[in-house]
Amino acid sequence: MYKILILGDSGVGKTSLLNQYVKQKFTQQYRATVGADFMSKEVVVDDKQISLQIWDTAGQDRFQTLGASFYRGTECCVLVYDITDPKSFEDLDEWRREFLTQGNPTDPDVFPFVVIGNKCDRVDQKKVELSQVEQWCKTVGKQTIPNFECSAKENIGVDAAFQEIARAAASQEKEEIFVPETIVLKQNTAQKKKKKDGCC
Repeated sequence: MYKILILGDSGVGKTSLLNQYVKQKFTQQYRATVGADFMSKEVVVDDKQISLQIWDTAGQDRFQTLGASFYRGTECCVLVYDITDPKSFEDLDEWRREFLTQGNPTDPDVFPFVVIGNKCDRVDQKKVELSQVEQWCKTVGKQTIPNFECSAKENIGVDAAFQEIARAAASQEKEEIFVPETIVLKQNTAQKKKKKDGCC
């Protein structure tokens, strides 16, 4: 089971993306997520079947800090913005920082993030250019973050984005504990003899 965490401002469409991917459903009615909830899905990545546990989170400031234990154990973090809302894109910096602080991954430099720009069906209202996003994805960390423009409403690019998310999560192999072979230490016989001959 691989844990995926979806973060982003309220109203960017995190729940809609998840519903479209897992249930192939979209609803126009907006209802804010309170706290966090998850859905599961079985997928095939590189000829191997894996289970994803995808966590949807609230975007409101009052729920922003969900607690370190909630973030830990995540194999891939998805950062979502709305292509019609520049502030939601600017806030990705804060969401990424929040995750790295709370989640405390073993190696933050190589931890997998994926960026999704939702609502790409609203081309006429677009205010966040793909070139801006690509630049941010190249410079924010030590490795380039994959990014996708999607529409949860029209089911554009959703499967492709989550396929990349699943692949990124599966690449995070669980840490194996290495137990070295037992080493038997033998006392030097010359030292033993010396001790016997001495007064102590």
